[in-house]
Amino acid sequence: VLMLRRRHPSPHGCRKKKLYIGALFPMSGGWPGGQACLPSAQMALDLVNNRSDILPDYELELIYYDSMCDPGEATKLLYDLLYTEPIKIVLMPGCSSVSTLVAEAARMWNLIVLSYGSSSPALSNRQRFPTFFRTHPSATLHNPTRVKLFQKWNWNKIATIQQTTEVFTSTLDDLEQRVKEAGIEISVRQSFLTDPAVAVKNLKRQDARIIVGLFYETEARKVFCEVFKEKLYGKKYVWFLIGWYADNWFKIKDPAINCTVENMTEAVEGHITTEIVMLNPETVRGASNLTSQEFLGALMNRLGGKNPEETGGFQEAPLAYDAVWALALALNKTVEPLKTKGRRLEDFNYNNHDITAEIYRALNTSSFEGVSGHVVFDAQGSRMAWTLIEQLQGGSYKKIGYYDMTKGNLSWYGNDKWIGSGPPADQTVVIREFRFLSQNLFISVSVFASLGILLGIVCLTFNIYNSNVRYIQNSQPYLNNMTAVGCMLALAAVFPLGIDGPHHGNDDGDDFRLWLLGLGFSLAYGSMFTKIWWVHTLFTKKDEKKEKKKHLEPWKLYATVGVLLAIDVLSLMIWQIVDPLLITIENFTTEAPKGDLDVLIQPQLKHCSSKKMNTWLGVVYGYKGLLLLLGIFLAYETKSISTEKINDHRAVGMAIYNVAVLCMITAPVTMILSSQQNASFAFASLAIIFSVYITLVVLFVPKVCKPLTRWLCAQIRRLITRGEWQSEQQDTLKTASSTNNNDEEKSRQLERENRELQKIIQQKEERVSELRSQLAERQALRSRRRPSGQTQNHTGPRNHCHNSRLPLLYK
Repeated sequence: VLMLRRRHPSPHGCRKKKLYIGALFPMSGGWPGGQACLPSAQMALDLVNNRSDILPDYELELIYYDSMCDPGEATKLLYDLLYTEPIKIVLMPGCSSVSTLVAEAARMWNLIVLSYGSSSPALSNRQRFPTFFRTHPSATLHNPTRVKLFQKWNWNKIATIQQTTEVFTSTLDDLEQRVKEAGIEISVRQSFLTDPAVAVKNLKRQDARIIVGLFYETEARKVFCEVFKEKLYGKKYVWFLIGWYADNWFKIKDPAINCTVENMTEAVEGHITTEIVMLNPETVRGASNLTSQEFLGALMNRLGGKNPEETGGFQEAPLAYDAVWALALALNKTVEPLKTKGRRLEDFNYNNHDITAEIYRALNTSSFEGVSGHVVFDAQGSRMAWTLIEQLQGGSYKKIGYYDMTKGNLSWYGNDKWIGSGPPADQTVVIREFRFLSQNLFISVSVFASLGILLGIVCLTFNIYNSNVRYIQNSQPYLNNMTAVGCMLALAAVFPLGIDGPHHGNDDGDDFRLWLLGLGFSLAYGSMFTKIWWVHTLFTKKDEKKEKKKHLEPWKLYATVGVLLAIDVLSLMIWQIVDPLLITIENFTTEAPKGDLDVLIQPQLKHCSSKKMNTWLGVVYGYKGLLLLLGIFLAYETKSISTEKINDHRAVGMAIYNVAVLCMITAPVTMILSSQQNASFAFASLAIIFSVYITLVVLFVPKVCKPLTRWLCAQIRRLITRGEWQSEQQDTLKTASSTNNNDEEKSRQLERENRELQKIIQQKEERVSELRSQLAERQALRSRRRPSGQTQNHTGPRNHCHNSRLPLLYK
């Protein structure tokens, strides 16, 4: 208990009044912090009582008990403090567990609680502990420093492992909230009670790299023994630990672990610690007029030469010293406000709320320089302090920086060292590499496609230029023009089909490719299918007797192509509106590159697809497949039909065979090889190119070669004729054998000419048959229009006239 003890007369000649303040110092137990904190508090009391400018009318005296850092023992001692004279104005507990008990009960007696050694984050709850203050910062003060370091080293993914106690659970909850606000992910969260083996294995299994460890010193040795066994250390890993362990904690022999000192030293190398700054690193004289080094010297004298490392609470001693000064300054600040209200500090009792409120306000606004640094409290009553950042380098801790949470200022020394070339990555580095189409393949295919387009232009030009030639007219040249245009559109689709990499920025090219293929197929195949369809409709064997009565109207052919084209355009428009194409990324199995690099290669491939791609492809492939099968059937049915109205339907049938076979093979193969960009592009593009080449060659090359063949035949005939005349003049004196050879040559020539004349006669006979049928139809029409009497009177002469023309027609 701190009591006001009279030592010197007041300036007014009155004796100093006594104020009593109770304290619980853990002199033994789990944390014997009172061994150094008690002498430190007594030093502060002596200086305060000797100051004439602080509480000149009062004197502070310390009465304390040993709480043994045990809540049960502290309950008994708290009862003695409260119900034993004199009345205490302030309580000063030490351990977090004892402070929790005292602070929760103190409000019932209107008592302010000021702790010097409590770090539990749970004590920051103002609703539960409304009158609690502490000069020892909360354990959560480490978290802003950790977040700052995560950001400094560009770590966005961390892992945690904690001992299941309230102080560490609360600290981890606060850390989780702070890293979430900073955009950092806690990917792995492990906890243990006594044995950390399973938790460490889980960290290894889940590829944890940046690990925050929250546990006491004894458990830390167990954790790092398991870390050594699991090889969870080295240049790939960084551990963050609490900084209040002993400097040689990993070298202490512990029977609970089966690792040697060398093993532990190897496992802990390079880890980072964060520790509350409990001794001002600067040479500043604060409220007590002592620097931090002068304080340490005075404390060592009071301890009587004890080893600081063996004295409990030596690190927290400056906090206990500043706690007494914070209390004295706060009480001094309340003297004048109480006088204005007609109150005095010595009037305090457990039912007096006004004096407690004044002390609370004074402590809440405290701000002074102490031996532990600048003393100021936050809204939860916790001390705001700097954080010391250290790294274990070569078996000893080195200071690498400070962090001031109040100002967000990181003071960095730049002497951090890493086992590798620098700070490791927060996870296995996955380098994403896109698979691009082989440029050689694309260029080669593009050359063939360009030549195909040039061939299509030549065929189209030839067909338009010779549209007045009879055999071109009988091949339905407008449909052939559509075929040529459709082939060129299909070939043009090869170019967007192979565009990827930096040129593949959006899905516009894929839409363009889809429309080119759709319209090209509709024009090219649709025009050929139309020819076969109408040949089958008009000239099948079952209608052969009525062939003369059938007439092929061109508009029906164009309408058929238009219907097929409209179906494709409508389906493509519905597809694009309802389910537009989007760029999707396909990820493949990661691959480890050569070398000792902690990276993996993630191959990726861009696809252009919609949400219901399989449904749309099923509809399109089903419709096109049925159209191809029907085309094959019609081509087979019409293979033996001969007609001049569509004289190239056999060539069309052959083209349909090839196109259908290539499409039916390529479509499933392309879908299977969709993950192999080169093979998929090669199959799809080469199928288009071969289909187009076959179609153009089969349909147009014979038409182009026919006039050339005639011209060549005429030239050959002239040469032969000229050669025969010259041979007759020169061979008059030759032998009979030579004459016989010429006669044989002439005989062969006459046979060829005879065959040509027979073909011409056959064509003329077909023409005569057609004229006869037309004449008979006209005669029958006229006979139906005349009355029956007139018909009988004029039957003879008209029949005579009709019969008289027959010889002329035959002639």
